[in-house]
Amino acid sequence: MDTLSKHQRSQLMSRIRSKNTKPELIFRRTIWAKGIRGYRLHKKLPGKPDLYFGPQKVAVFIDGCFWHQCPRCYRAPKTHKRFWTAKIKRNIARDLENDVALRTLGIKPLRFWEHDVNDSMEKCHRTLRQFIR
Repeated sequence: MDTLSKHQRSQLMSRIRSKNTKPELIFRRTIWAKGIRGYRLHKKLPGKPDLYFGPQKVAVFIDGCFWHQCPRCYRAPKTHKRFWTAKIKRNIARDLENDVALRTLGIKPLRFWEHDVNDSMEKCHRTLRQFIR
């Protein structure tokens, strides 16, 4: 049973961002401080990557652990299970379709989990650096 009213839940969910999330801002600040430049924000490509490195043709996504069903962190909601299961499955399917579409365009998709950015940013930085060389 949800502890919030329908209106309260709606208000709470409306505050969830799709751009400039905390993990995305942390990632951008860190790579900027380490000298990685030359990316575009929210380029209009399949999947709307968080960062896009044009000359290297690399699209970077920072996936939220809940919204993309991280195998490490995901916990299924206890209410409205049918709705959330369908929604998250659609998100995962869309991610795969977008990766295929990007590869068709000659662009390499690079995905980081939210917990990777929060827990091991240095590893994310090294991976990105390898992709954009």
